[in-house]
Amino acid sequence: MRRVYLDNNATTPVLPEVLDAMRPYFGERFGNASSIHHFGQDARAAVEQARESVAALLGAKASEVVFTSGGTEADNLAIAGLVSPGDHIISSRIEHHAVLNTCQHFEHSGCEVTYVPVDSRGWIDPEEVRRALRPNTKLISLMLANNETGVLQPLEEVGKIAAEADVYFHTDAVQAAGKVAVNVDAIGCDLLSISGHKIHGPQGAGALYVRKGTRLQPLFYGGRHERSRRAGTENVPGIVGLGKAAEVALHGLQRGEDRKLSAERDRLQAGLLDKIDEAGVNGAGGPRVPNTTSIYFDHVEGEAMVIAFDLKGLAVSTGAACSSGAIEPSHVLMAMGLTADRARASIRFSLGKQTTAEDVDFVLELVPQTVARLRDLSPSYHKPAGKDVLAARS
Repeated sequence: MRRVYLDNNATTPVLPEVLDAMRPYFGERFGNASSIHHFGQDARAAVEQARESVAALLGAKASEVVFTSGGTEADNLAIAGLVSPGDHIISSRIEHHAVLNTCQHFEHSGCEVTYVPVDSRGWIDPEEVRRALRPNTKLISLMLANNETGVLQPLEEVGKIAAEADVYFHTDAVQAAGKVAVNVDAIGCDLLSISGHKIHGPQGAGALYVRKGTRLQPLFYGGRHERSRRAGTENVPGIVGLGKAAEVALHGLQRGEDRKLSAERDRLQAGLLDKIDEAGVNGAGGPRVPNTTSIYFDHVEGEAMVIAFDLKGLAVSTGAACSSGAIEPSHVLMAMGLTADRARASIRFSLGKQTTAEDVDFVLELVPQTVARLRDLSPSYHKPAGKDVLAARS
């Protein structure tokens, strides 16, 4: 059976060149990067080279990059490392649960949190952020690209607001880094999170950009690793893989690979909307990362579509992988004003570097057939009289 993977926002396959870069550090180059002998210093050099590569992807200084176990830890460190009881945090209703649940934890620990709304496109109005500021506001934490819709936020304006108010600004850039150009100075952020497995690197490796002068309390206590900001022996193979993935991503952006990916995404999206009635794009009208589209197919449950597509060889998702199996509709789509039924009828298609034109052709043939079949089984769907929708549009 042909299998096509369009769930790259959940995780991406490790690129061959990334795996090749990692492989020696599982065996002959096994040293602890904190050791002062040859084996340790060989590992240390590899870690610092990876730090340079990640910094280059973000337009940062290498000394401002802290390696973590992934995006969730980076988000937690950014928030928990700064706020204390009595502080006020500004976030949004569409954040990843790594941010939302951390904010909710601090709400129960004596902090106040304001969640700014989004419009029907999934956009945050920077003026809402300005209006939410209080004398005790310590941190603004807003994502750069949404993991479900791919919508990009106007964070440069938020960065200016944060600077004027002398408030720390963190952005979860896990779904943006490597897909669009990211520059921490242009954004104006003090902290920024990324994850290796979203950019064709390994799972279990991520990084937090921490602007020079930003003092964080660590989550872990132990040795003085990562300049005392993240204790624990470095995951050298994972860090090397993250560094190589960052290098590949940066070169890809410089070569215009994002434009090619966007063209395939747009072809997929337009083809599905042309062939399937009562369907539409969530987040249409706003800028998005080039690999992502979220489409609703009315009268069909998203989970049923995911299962049916998978049986035919296509891997997609209804939204965030960490929420897979959740009964509640997507909090992101509900915040955008979708009905619960439409939110549950939405599918996220996310392409990757390995996606081919033939993969898109396969999806354009499979999805309309499958949706039509599932709708025939749905009691809420009534096919227009005298019209075979699929046949008429194929």
